Amino acid sequence: MADEELEAIRRQRMSELQAKQGDASNNQQQGEEAKQRETDMRNTILAQVLDQSARARLNNLALVKPDKANAVENYLIQMARFGKLGGKISESGLIEILEKVCQQTEKKMTVTFNRRRVLDSDDEDDD
Repeated sequence: MADEELEAIRRQRMSELQAKQGDASNNQQQGEEAKQRETDMRNTILAQVLDQSARARLNNLALVKPDKANAVENYLIQMARFGKLGGKISESGLIEILEKVCQQTEKKMTVTFNRRRVLDSDDEDDD
């Protein structure tokens, strides 16, 4: 009798775990579908905003510097949503936008040297 109860508990627990696994995979699948929809929407907007040469340049930039390409894409999508773009952007227009984004995200580096004076032989007088 204890073996039958134990087996029933095991089956119940197994079915609960399988249900949780199914829920997790459904959530993951929904998340992937949402990402895919967002990517499709971004590509559609960028195709409407950029001409072929500008799109090719942006794709090349995405291969080398994905974070910078993402910033430019976000900038273009935002401009398109607010209606600030007159028409399709050419390659030269994209270059100007890239320069603006680079200036905004430019990081200035400074190097400082801290020299320590420990047992410096130049300070001693030679007899």
